[in-house]
Amino acid sequence: MKKRMTIMLIAVGLLIGGLVGFNFFKGYMMQKYMGKGGLPPATVSAMKADYQLWQPQLNAVGTLRAVRGVDVTTEVAGLVRSIDFKAGDEVKAGQVLAQLNADSDIAQLHSLEAAAELAAIVYERDKAQLAAEVISKAQVDTDAGDLKSKRAQVAQQQAVVEKKTLRAPFAGKLGISIVNPGQYLNPADKLVTLQTLDPIYVDFYLPQQQLPQVAIGQALTLTTDTYPGVAFVGKINAINSKIDTNTRNVQVEATMPNAKRQLLPGMFANVKVNSGDENRYLTLPQTAITFNPYGNTVFVVKASDKKEDQDEKGNARLLAQQVFVTTGPTRGDQVAILKGIEPGTQVVTSGQVKLKNGTPLIIDNKVQPSNSPDPKPQEQ
Repeated sequence: MKKRMTIMLIAVGLLIGGLVGFNFFKGYMMQKYMGKGGLPPATVSAMKADYQLWQPQLNAVGTLRAVRGVDVTTEVAGLVRSIDFKAGDEVKAGQVLAQLNADSDIAQLHSLEAAAELAAIVYERDKAQLAAEVISKAQVDTDAGDLKSKRAQVAQQQAVVEKKTLRAPFAGKLGISIVNPGQYLNPADKLVTLQTLDPIYVDFYLPQQQLPQVAIGQALTLTTDTYPGVAFVGKINAINSKIDTNTRNVQVEATMPNAKRQLLPGMFANVKVNSGDENRYLTLPQTAITFNPYGNTVFVVKASDKKEDQDEKGNARLLAQQVFVTTGPTRGDQVAILKGIEPGTQVVTSGQVKLKNGTPLIIDNKVQPSNSPDPKPQEQ
Protein backbone atom coordinates (compact mmCIF):
# COMPACT_ATOMS: atom_id res chain seq x y z
CA MET A 1 0.00 0.00 0.00
CA LYS A 2 2.81 2.44 0.89
CA LYS A 3 4.53 1.68 -2.39
CA ARG A 4 1.38 2.41 -4.36
CA MET A 5 0.79 5.66 -2.45
CA THR A 6 4.33 6.81 -3.18
CA ILE A 7 3.99 6.03 -6.87
CA MET A 8 0.69 7.97 -7.02
CA LEU A 9 2.15 11.04 -5.27
CA ILE A 10 5.15 11.02 -7.61
CA ALA A 11 2.83 10.83 -10.64
CA VAL A 12 0.67 13.71 -9.39
CA GLY A 13 3.74 15.82 -8.69
CA LEU A 14 5.09 15.17 -12.16
CA LEU A 15 1.74 16.13 -13.67
CA ILE A 16 1.52 19.38 -11.72
CA GLY A 17 5.14 20.21 -12.46
CA GLY A 18 4.54 19.58 -16.16
CA LEU A 19 1.55 21.92 -16.21
CA VAL A 20 3.44 24.71 -14.37
CA GLY A 21 6.45 24.29 -16.64
CA PHE A 22 4.29 24.39 -19.74
CA ASN A 23 2.62 27.67 -18.61
CA PHE A 24 5.99 29.27 -17.90
CA PHE A 25 7.28 28.11 -21.28
CA LYS A 26 4.17 29.44 -23.07
CA GLY A 27 4.50 32.86 -21.35
CA TYR A 28 8.18 33.03 -22.21
CA MET A 29 7.57 32.23 -25.85
CA MET A 30 4.72 34.77 -26.12
CA GLN A 31 6.86 37.47 -24.52
CA LYS A 32 9.68 36.63 -26.89
CA TYR A 33 7.32 36.80 -29.86
CA MET A 34 5.85 40.14 -28.78
CA GLY A 35 9.34 41.51 -28.25
CA LYS A 36 10.28 40.64 -31.78
CA GLY A 37 7.07 42.01 -33.28
CA GLY A 38 7.14 45.44 -31.47
CA LEU A 39 4.16 47.81 -30.99
CA PRO A 40 1.55 47.83 -33.75
CA PRO A 41 1.34 51.15 -35.66
CA ALA A 42 -1.46 53.60 -34.76
CA THR A 43 -3.33 55.67 -37.34
CA VAL A 44 -3.56 59.36 -36.38
CA SER A 45 -4.02 62.79 -37.94
CA ALA A 46 -1.29 65.42 -37.62
CA MET A 47 -0.48 68.99 -38.60
CA LYS A 48 2.44 71.40 -38.34
CA ALA A 49 2.40 74.08 -35.66
CA ASP A 50 2.59 77.54 -37.20
CA TYR A 51 2.33 81.20 -36.19
CA GLN A 52 -0.91 83.18 -36.49
CA LEU A 53 -1.84 86.79 -35.73
CA TRP A 54 -4.47 87.12 -33.02
CA GLN A 55 -6.48 90.25 -32.35
CA PRO A 56 -7.34 90.26 -28.63
CA GLN A 57 -11.11 90.51 -28.32
CA LEU A 58 -13.72 90.69 -25.61
CA ASN A 59 -16.75 88.57 -26.48
CA ALA A 60 -20.24 89.09 -25.14
CA VAL A 61 -23.89 88.51 -25.99
CA GLY A 62 -25.85 91.74 -26.37
CA THR A 63 -29.43 92.86 -26.78
CA LEU A 64 -30.51 95.52 -29.24
CA ARG A 65 -32.52 98.45 -27.94
CA ALA A 66 -34.03 101.46 -29.66
CA VAL A 67 -32.47 104.84 -28.95
CA ARG A 68 -36.03 105.96 -28.28
CA GLY A 69 -38.89 103.50 -28.11
CA VAL A 70 -42.35 103.69 -26.59
CA ASP A 71 -45.80 102.16 -26.71
CA VAL A 72 -48.06 105.06 -27.68
CA THR A 73 -50.97 105.18 -25.21
CA THR A 74 -53.78 107.54 -24.26
CA GLU A 75 -54.02 109.60 -21.08
CA VAL A 76 -57.81 109.82 -21.22
CA ALA A 77 -60.55 107.37 -22.03
CA GLY A 78 -62.49 107.69 -25.23
CA LEU A 79 -63.98 106.12 -28.34
CA VAL A 80 -61.62 105.86 -31.32
CA ARG A 81 -62.98 107.99 -34.13
CA SER A 82 -60.17 107.55 -36.68
CA ILE A 83 -56.81 105.80 -37.15
CA ASP A 84 -54.48 108.01 -39.21
CA PHE A 85 -51.56 105.68 -39.86
CA LYS A 86 -50.67 102.31 -41.38
CA ALA A 87 -48.60 99.60 -39.75
CA GLY A 88 -44.90 100.09 -40.47
CA ASP A 89 -45.17 103.79 -41.38
CA GLU A 90 -42.30 106.17 -40.77
CA VAL A 91 -43.74 109.14 -38.88
CA LYS A 92 -42.45 112.55 -37.81
CA ALA A 93 -42.57 114.05 -34.35
CA GLY A 94 -46.04 115.49 -33.64
CA GLN A 95 -47.76 113.64 -36.49
CA VAL A 96 -51.38 112.71 -35.71
CA LEU A 97 -51.81 108.96 -35.16
CA ALA A 98 -55.42 108.68 -33.97
CA GLN A 99 -58.37 110.80 -32.96
CA LEU A 100 -60.71 110.03 -30.05
CA ASN A 101 -64.30 111.26 -29.91
CA ALA A 102 -64.13 114.71 -28.27
CA ASP A 103 -67.55 116.20 -29.09
CA SER A 104 -68.69 116.59 -25.48
CA ASP A 105 -65.30 117.92 -24.42
CA ILE A 106 -65.33 120.51 -27.22
CA ALA A 107 -68.85 121.59 -26.20
CA GLN A 108 -67.70 121.97 -22.61
CA LEU A 109 -64.73 123.98 -23.86
CA HIS A 110 -67.02 126.39 -25.73
CA SER A 111 -69.15 126.83 -22.63
CA LEU A 112 -66.12 127.69 -20.52
CA GLU A 113 -64.81 130.07 -23.20
CA ALA A 114 -68.14 131.91 -23.15
CA ALA A 115 -68.02 132.18 -19.38
CA ALA A 116 -64.47 133.51 -19.58
CA GLU A 117 -65.49 136.11 -22.17
CA LEU A 118 -68.33 137.25 -19.91
CA ALA A 119 -65.96 137.47 -16.95
CA ALA A 120 -63.61 139.61 -19.06
CA ILE A 121 -66.46 141.98 -20.01
CA VAL A 122 -67.56 142.32 -16.38
CA TYR A 123 -63.98 142.97 -15.32
CA GLU A 124 -63.49 145.73 -17.92
CA ARG A 125 -66.82 147.36 -17.04
CA ASP A 126 -66.11 147.31 -13.32
CA LYS A 127 -62.68 148.82 -13.92
CA ALA A 128 -64.38 151.75 -15.70
CA GLN A 129 -66.83 152.17 -12.84
CA LEU A 130 -63.94 152.08 -10.37
CA ALA A 131 -62.33 154.94 -12.26
CA ALA A 132 -65.59 156.86 -11.82
CA GLU A 133 -65.59 155.93 -8.14
CA VAL A 134 -68.96 154.19 -8.50
CA ILE A 135 -67.88 150.79 -7.07
CA SER A 136 -65.24 149.67 -4.61
CA LYS A 137 -61.84 148.30 -5.51
CA ALA A 138 -62.75 145.05 -3.75
CA GLN A 139 -65.35 144.35 -6.42
CA VAL A 140 -62.79 144.85 -9.19
CA ASP A 141 -60.37 142.51 -7.44
CA THR A 142 -63.12 139.87 -7.21
CA ASP A 143 -63.83 140.30 -10.93
CA ALA A 144 -60.09 139.88 -11.74
CA GLY A 145 -59.91 136.68 -9.69
CA ASP A 146 -63.03 135.30 -11.36
CA LEU A 147 -61.60 136.07 -14.81
CA LYS A 148 -58.35 134.22 -14.00
CA SER A 149 -60.33 131.23 -12.73
CA LYS A 150 -62.49 131.11 -15.85
CA ARG A 151 -59.45 131.30 -18.13
CA ALA A 152 -57.72 128.53 -16.15
CA GLN A 153 -60.80 126.33 -16.63
CA VAL A 154 -60.64 127.05 -20.37
CA ALA A 155 -56.95 126.04 -20.48
CA GLN A 156 -57.69 122.86 -18.54
CA GLN A 157 -60.49 121.87 -20.86
CA GLN A 158 -58.36 122.76 -23.89
CA ALA A 159 -55.71 120.30 -22.61
CA VAL A 160 -58.38 117.59 -22.27
CA VAL A 161 -59.49 118.19 -25.86
CA GLU A 162 -55.89 118.04 -27.12
CA LYS A 163 -55.35 114.73 -25.32
CA LYS A 164 -58.10 113.28 -27.49
CA THR A 165 -55.70 113.68 -30.43
CA LEU A 166 -52.91 111.10 -30.18
CA ARG A 167 -49.65 112.25 -31.74
CA ALA A 168 -46.20 110.71 -32.28
CA PRO A 169 -43.94 111.93 -29.44
CA PHE A 170 -40.85 111.62 -31.68
CA ALA A 171 -39.89 110.53 -35.17
CA GLY A 172 -39.60 106.79 -35.78
CA LYS A 173 -41.15 103.67 -37.26
CA LEU A 174 -44.55 102.38 -36.20
CA GLY A 175 -45.28 98.77 -35.43
CA ILE A 176 -48.50 96.78 -35.83
CA SER A 177 -51.67 98.02 -34.17
CA ILE A 178 -54.76 95.99 -33.34
CA VAL A 179 -56.87 99.05 -32.46
CA ASN A 180 -59.78 99.86 -34.81
CA PRO A 181 -62.17 102.81 -35.18
CA GLY A 182 -65.12 102.44 -32.85
CA GLN A 183 -63.03 100.73 -30.18
CA TYR A 184 -63.10 102.17 -26.66
CA LEU A 185 -59.70 102.92 -25.11
CA ASN A 186 -59.02 103.27 -21.42
CA PRO A 187 -56.09 105.30 -20.06
CA ALA A 188 -52.73 103.52 -20.67
CA ASP A 189 -54.19 101.22 -23.35
CA LYS A 190 -51.64 100.61 -26.11
CA LEU A 191 -52.37 102.12 -29.51
CA VAL A 192 -49.15 101.20 -31.38
CA THR A 193 -45.43 100.85 -30.73
CA LEU A 194 -43.05 103.54 -31.99
CA GLN A 195 -39.29 102.90 -32.31
CA THR A 196 -36.39 105.04 -33.52
CA LEU A 197 -34.23 102.55 -35.46
CA ASP A 198 -31.34 104.64 -36.80
CA PRO A 199 -29.12 104.59 -34.90
CA ILE A 200 -29.82 101.74 -32.48
CA TYR A 201 -28.28 100.74 -29.15
CA VAL A 202 -26.78 97.40 -28.16
CA ASP A 203 -26.46 96.59 -24.45
CA PHE A 204 -24.05 93.91 -23.25
CA TYR A 205 -22.26 92.91 -20.06
CA LEU A 206 -18.58 92.27 -19.35
CA PRO A 207 -16.89 90.85 -16.24
CA GLN A 208 -15.48 93.48 -13.92
CA GLN A 209 -11.89 92.33 -14.55
CA GLN A 210 -12.29 93.31 -18.23
CA LEU A 211 -13.40 96.85 -17.39
CA PRO A 212 -9.90 98.37 -17.96
CA GLN A 213 -9.95 97.01 -21.52
CA VAL A 214 -12.97 99.06 -22.67
CA ALA A 215 -13.31 102.80 -23.17
CA ILE A 216 -15.74 105.35 -24.60
CA GLY A 217 -15.37 105.54 -28.39
CA GLN A 218 -13.86 102.07 -28.71
CA ALA A 219 -14.88 100.20 -31.89
CA LEU A 220 -16.80 96.93 -31.80
CA THR A 221 -18.27 94.44 -34.25
CA LEU A 222 -21.77 93.00 -33.99
CA THR A 223 -23.11 89.89 -35.72
CA THR A 224 -26.48 88.21 -35.54
CA ASP A 225 -27.79 84.93 -36.87
CA THR A 226 -30.54 86.89 -38.63
CA TYR A 227 -27.94 88.04 -41.19
CA PRO A 228 -25.21 85.36 -41.36
CA GLY A 229 -21.89 86.67 -42.57
CA VAL A 230 -22.85 90.34 -42.13
CA ALA A 231 -20.87 92.37 -39.58
CA PHE A 232 -22.14 95.68 -38.17
CA VAL A 233 -19.58 98.16 -36.83
CA GLY A 234 -20.32 100.55 -33.99
CA LYS A 235 -18.75 102.40 -31.06
CA ILE A 236 -19.07 102.25 -27.30
CA ASN A 237 -20.84 105.37 -26.07
CA ALA A 238 -21.50 104.62 -22.38
CA ILE A 239 -20.25 102.41 -19.53
CA ASN A 240 -22.46 101.99 -16.50
CA SER A 241 -21.31 103.79 -13.36
CA LYS A 242 -21.81 100.75 -11.10
CA ILE A 243 -21.14 97.01 -11.09
CA ASP A 244 -24.01 94.55 -10.76
CA THR A 245 -23.54 93.09 -7.27
CA ASN A 246 -25.24 89.82 -8.25
CA THR A 247 -23.11 88.98 -11.29
CA ARG A 248 -20.10 91.32 -10.83
CA ASN A 249 -20.59 92.42 -14.42
CA VAL A 250 -20.65 95.92 -15.84
CA GLN A 251 -23.19 97.09 -18.44
CA VAL A 252 -21.82 98.62 -21.63
CA GLU A 253 -23.86 100.53 -24.22
CA ALA A 254 -22.82 100.97 -27.85
CA THR A 255 -24.37 102.81 -30.78
CA MET A 256 -24.80 101.02 -34.12
CA PRO A 257 -25.65 102.80 -37.41
CA ASN A 258 -28.77 101.20 -38.88
CA ALA A 259 -29.64 103.07 -42.06
CA LYS A 260 -31.14 99.96 -43.71
CA ARG A 261 -33.30 99.20 -40.65
CA GLN A 262 -31.90 95.66 -40.55
CA LEU A 263 -31.43 95.64 -36.78
CA LEU A 264 -34.57 95.69 -34.64
CA PRO A 265 -35.03 96.22 -30.90
CA GLY A 266 -35.14 92.98 -28.94
CA MET A 267 -32.72 91.08 -31.19
CA PHE A 268 -29.82 89.31 -29.52
CA ALA A 269 -26.39 89.66 -31.07
CA ASN A 270 -22.79 88.53 -30.62
CA VAL A 271 -20.51 91.43 -29.73
CA LYS A 272 -16.74 91.49 -30.20
CA VAL A 273 -14.71 94.38 -28.83
CA ASN A 274 -11.13 94.76 -30.08
CA SER A 275 -8.78 95.38 -27.16
CA GLY A 276 -5.09 96.08 -27.65
CA ASP A 277 -2.69 95.28 -30.48
CA GLU A 278 -2.45 92.04 -32.47
CA ASN A 279 -0.36 89.24 -30.96
CA ARG A 280 1.65 86.57 -32.82
CA TYR A 281 1.10 83.10 -31.38
CA LEU A 282 2.15 79.57 -32.27
CA THR A 283 -1.19 77.74 -32.43
CA LEU A 284 -2.63 74.22 -32.45
CA PRO A 285 -6.15 72.78 -32.38
CA GLN A 286 -7.37 72.21 -28.85
CA THR A 287 -7.84 68.52 -29.68
CA ALA A 288 -4.05 68.17 -29.91
CA ILE A 289 -3.57 69.08 -26.24
CA THR A 290 -3.86 66.50 -23.48
CA PHE A 291 -4.71 68.45 -20.35
CA ASN A 292 -3.40 66.89 -17.13
CA PRO A 293 -3.09 68.07 -13.52
CA TYR A 294 0.68 67.61 -13.72
CA GLY A 295 1.05 69.47 -17.03
CA ASN A 296 -0.29 69.73 -20.56
CA THR A 297 1.24 67.49 -23.22
CA VAL A 298 1.21 66.85 -26.96
CA PHE A 299 2.52 64.00 -29.07
CA VAL A 300 4.99 65.12 -31.73
CA VAL A 301 5.91 63.07 -34.78
CA LYS A 302 9.60 62.05 -34.87
CA ALA A 303 11.47 60.02 -37.47
CA SER A 304 13.31 57.02 -35.94
CA ASP A 305 17.12 57.09 -36.23
CA LYS A 306 17.48 53.29 -35.94
CA LYS A 307 18.32 51.27 -39.01
CA GLU A 308 15.98 48.45 -38.02
CA ASP A 309 13.08 50.97 -38.04
CA GLN A 310 13.42 51.64 -41.78
CA ASP A 311 10.87 50.33 -44.26
CA GLU A 312 11.60 48.53 -47.55
CA LYS A 313 12.22 51.85 -49.33
CA GLY A 314 14.71 53.00 -46.74
CA ASN A 315 12.39 55.59 -45.18
CA ALA A 316 12.56 56.00 -41.41
CA ARG A 317 9.49 54.97 -39.45
CA LEU A 318 7.48 57.70 -37.73
CA LEU A 319 7.26 57.43 -33.96
CA ALA A 320 5.25 59.30 -31.29
CA GLN A 321 7.04 61.31 -28.64
CA GLN A 322 5.22 62.94 -25.74
CA VAL A 323 6.26 66.54 -24.99
CA PHE A 324 5.19 68.94 -22.24
CA VAL A 325 3.91 72.32 -23.45
CA THR A 326 2.84 75.59 -21.87
CA THR A 327 -0.50 76.79 -23.23
CA GLY A 328 -1.72 80.37 -23.49
CA PRO A 329 -5.01 82.01 -24.47
CA THR A 330 -7.60 80.23 -26.60
CA ARG A 331 -9.59 81.46 -29.59
CA GLY A 332 -12.39 79.26 -30.88
CA ASP A 333 -10.95 75.80 -31.58
CA GLN A 334 -7.38 77.06 -31.33
CA VAL A 335 -5.00 77.32 -28.39
CA ALA A 336 -1.75 79.30 -28.22
CA ILE A 337 1.45 77.37 -27.39
CA LEU A 338 3.87 79.52 -25.42
CA LYS A 339 6.60 76.96 -24.76
CA GLY A 340 7.48 73.34 -25.58
CA ILE A 341 7.55 73.04 -29.38
CA GLU A 342 9.07 74.93 -32.29
CA PRO A 343 7.37 76.26 -35.45
CA GLY A 344 7.03 73.58 -38.10
CA THR A 345 6.87 70.72 -35.58
CA GLN A 346 4.42 68.04 -36.70
CA VAL A 347 1.94 67.37 -33.91
CA VAL A 348 -0.70 64.64 -33.56
CA THR A 349 -4.14 66.28 -33.60
CA SER A 350 -6.36 63.22 -33.09
CA GLY A 351 -5.91 59.61 -32.02
CA GLN A 352 -3.38 60.36 -29.26
CA VAL A 353 -5.41 58.44 -26.66
CA LYS A 354 -3.91 55.18 -27.91
CA LEU A 355 -0.33 56.50 -28.04
CA LYS A 356 2.69 56.28 -25.79
CA ASN A 357 6.33 57.10 -26.33
CA GLY A 358 7.76 55.13 -29.25
CA THR A 359 4.44 54.08 -30.80
CA PRO A 360 4.81 53.72 -34.60
CA LEU A 361 2.51 56.10 -36.50
CA ILE A 362 0.54 56.03 -39.71
CA ILE A 363 -0.59 59.57 -40.58
CA ASP A 364 -3.97 59.87 -42.30
CA ASN A 365 -5.22 63.44 -42.71
CA LYS A 366 -8.38 62.66 -44.64
CA VAL A 367 -10.34 63.89 -41.62
CA GLN A 368 -8.93 66.71 -39.51
CA PRO A 369 -10.38 68.10 -36.27
CA SER A 370 -11.90 71.57 -36.33
CA ASN A 371 -9.34 74.37 -36.19
CA SER A 372 -11.47 77.48 -36.67
CA PRO A 373 -10.83 80.72 -34.76
CA ASP A 374 -14.56 81.47 -34.89
CA PRO A 375 -16.49 78.17 -34.88
CA LYS A 376 -20.22 78.05 -35.50
CA PRO A 377 -22.60 75.48 -33.99
CA GLN A 378 -23.69 72.74 -36.38
CA GLU A 379 -27.41 72.36 -36.84
CA GLN A 380 -27.33 69.05 -38.72
